[in-house]
Amino acid sequence: MTKNKTTENNYINRELSWIEFNKRVLLEATDVRTPLLEQAKFSAIFSNNLDEFFMVRVASLKSQVEAGVSKKSEDGLSPKEQLKNIRVHLIPLIKQQQEHFLTNLKVKLVDHKVHIMDYQDLNYRQKVWIDNYFKTAIFPVLTPLGVDPAHPFPFVSSLSLNIAVLIHEFDTGQKQFARIKIPQKTMERFITVPKDLSEIESEPLYTLIPIEQVVAYNLHLLFPGMEVQEHYFFRVTRDADLELRDIEADDLMSALEQGLRKRRMGGEVVRLEVSDDMPIEILDLLMDGMAVQDDDLYRIKGLLGLDELFELTSIDLSHIKYPPLSGKTPQILRPSQQDLLDEGVLKQEEFKSIFSIIRRKDLLLHHPYDLFTTSIEEFINQSANDPLVMGIKMTLYRVSKDSKIINALIRAAENGKQVMALVELKARFDEDNNIQWARHLEQSGVHVVYGVLGLKTHTKIALVIRKEKNRLRSYFHIGTGNYNSKTSKSYTDLGLLSAKPELGQDLVELFNYLTGFSKQQVFRKLLVAPVSLRSGMESLIVREIKHVKAGKEGHIRAKMNSLVDPAIINLLYEASDAGVKIELIVRGMCCLYPGRKGLSENIRVISIIGRFLEHSRVFWFSNDGNPEAYIGSADWMRRNLDRRVEAVTPIEDPILRKELEDLLELYLNDNRGSWEMKSNGSFIQNKPNGEERCSQNQLIDIWCKR
Repeated sequence: MTKNKTTENNYINRELSWIEFNKRVLLEATDVRTPLLEQAKFSAIFSNNLDEFFMVRVASLKSQVEAGVSKKSEDGLSPKEQLKNIRVHLIPLIKQQQEHFLTNLKVKLVDHKVHIMDYQDLNYRQKVWIDNYFKTAIFPVLTPLGVDPAHPFPFVSSLSLNIAVLIHEFDTGQKQFARIKIPQKTMERFITVPKDLSEIESEPLYTLIPIEQVVAYNLHLLFPGMEVQEHYFFRVTRDADLELRDIEADDLMSALEQGLRKRRMGGEVVRLEVSDDMPIEILDLLMDGMAVQDDDLYRIKGLLGLDELFELTSIDLSHIKYPPLSGKTPQILRPSQQDLLDEGVLKQEEFKSIFSIIRRKDLLLHHPYDLFTTSIEEFINQSANDPLVMGIKMTLYRVSKDSKIINALIRAAENGKQVMALVELKARFDEDNNIQWARHLEQSGVHVVYGVLGLKTHTKIALVIRKEKNRLRSYFHIGTGNYNSKTSKSYTDLGLLSAKPELGQDLVELFNYLTGFSKQQVFRKLLVAPVSLRSGMESLIVREIKHVKAGKEGHIRAKMNSLVDPAIINLLYEASDAGVKIELIVRGMCCLYPGRKGLSENIRVISIIGRFLEHSRVFWFSNDGNPEAYIGSADWMRRNLDRRVEAVTPIEDPILRKELEDLLELYLNDNRGSWEMKSNGSFIQNKPNGEERCSQNQLIDIWCKR
């Protein structure tokens, strides 16, 4: 019987671990080695992450408090205690972000002729231009909403930026309150002022002003005959979780659409951000009007909604950005590019179908270094056009809005092939996009399904059935990332292209499990959640323990987004105690304490934060000199192991397995983008002691030389 080591003192609270991860993102923004416009990007990511954290995790904890839930987390904290700790940890980080923007980023951008200005600091000509811009481009879409006995407090939508205005009526002498919503979705946050209006001796390349200031300093036009006395900015975050019962697919679409309408309207307020100088008089009105508690209030000294710093990355100044990476077509796939054949770059006798290449050997893809367009998209495109292809089956979790894969599936259906797409409607914050794609696919003749009742389908798999010499052969892709051309350029992901019969048969049966009433419980090679993934991973860890106890070698290396599952953590503690060497690369949440004497002294944990979001999952076990390696879509979290459909595949080709081993070694030796987790749960950034080794830069160099 495994002894439970995941006591309250040996398990890190997942919410606080997540905050520690987002802190690492923020520190990448403040790192002087990060190019300036990339600093803006990381600061924006920090804010965007925080928005989602409040909308989902904080909202969930608040709901538990309101429902009187007293159940404690694995680390022994009640929902109320967790909310208190979250606030204590976040306030200094938010302050640090604002200080960095105001005193560092904004100031240093001036050296590169990028001026983010306040309205008061504009010269006369610039103010005239901005005021005219307001009248012609902004004023017509604004709707001031007053609050008085005849006008109740208006609904304030989630993540909207607003102005609270105090107005003096000359006729009555009374003060009135009004709210103005800034039109963010239809307009840019930072308005560019023509550079020829500048009077600065060294003429700036870009002069930018936040749109809310343009509105704020033209409020008199919205309230003619009144005096605008004061204005202050505020921003609201609402509960965005969709509570959906387990219902049939037809009802799920309808339920989701209703839920999305509710989300757009907004749930309960979980955070109110206000300008630091907002007086109590207006603050009380906002808090009363939206039923906001003191603990949900955050005073911000600076710009609200810094997630929109993403806009700055569009500035065309390459010397303050990361060098561009276009990715490369894998050498083995270059003869298979249909575009090169069409353009005459490849001769007909040089061209090889992608199927002939995959049939000959397995391919391990690594994005963004390997191009998504010339590998996975090429695979699906050729499948859609190939007359020998009988059918295509795919899972779609998050898909880009201009997806060429969707177009290929539609084309395949039009070509008479059997095409099935499993569209996961419950992919958080992509539900609306996926509903639209599902309808579009159905209207085009693609058979669309929505997965297994009660489970979210998170696996990334594509199966192509081709008729060759009077028999059917399966070609397939199993990956760690979504079929999304946009994120493939900024997320690191791995994928296997293969035609191995046993894996192919596993995928045939997995798709039957997803689309029908199959109760498949055993797979030949794949580890599938919720059927065999947990037991499979646990048995692989236990095997390393047995090897060590038999006097043999025991070594585990794993890379993932999050490590949260208590049972897996407990087993890793047991493995460490037995003497198994464990090296973990965990980008986000990690609820395990490494390096603790008598508990986890043989466990090392690092986190990689860099220009690309580390999204790949790799699991490697030494197996006493006969190593096994796996890749797939699952993290070591309860939801991935028990409540989602996931697929993890072995990488059996010795050459490809060695590639994975080298990749893990590269990450573990990183001293630029890596953070070392200490035994108290905190992280310290690794610093070069001599030569700098940045794993992502090294991978760029390796791929450039291929």
